[in-house]
Amino acid sequence: MPEVTISIGGRDFEVACREGEEPFLQSAAKMLDNEAQVLSDQVGRMPEARMLLMAGLMLADRAASMEDRVAKVESELKERDAELEALRNAAPPEPERIEVPVIPDQVTDTLAEIAARTEALAAKLQDSKESA
Repeated sequence: MPEVTISIGGRDFEVACREGEEPFLQSAAKMLDNEAQVLSDQVGRMPEARMLLMAGLMLADRAASMEDRVAKVESELKERDAELEALRNAAPPEPERIEVPVIPDQVTDTLAEIAARTEALAAKLQDSKESA
């Protein structure tokens, strides 16, 4: 089991971890060291146990805040998924009804009469051209 030296708040610690977990341990130690550095800058030198406790509590507070935000986003996603599913399962909307006005019979009769007169005039013209 490898041992890794980590530095937190200006103090070195020997920590054992499983093979291959060294980068994760270094990353976690760096986060804890950052919090310890904030404490050191604000309060000054303090006992090792208190520094580690306070830095750990600050990280835990940050993690809890992130978990709350993740839970909120997951809840919003579930709501959106439910809305999307409801839309997918909803009956299709009724087709829109479009009404086309009906042409009165009187207009149709008048147009037929005009067409008949036009054909009669065209026939007369045709006859007059043929006889000329």
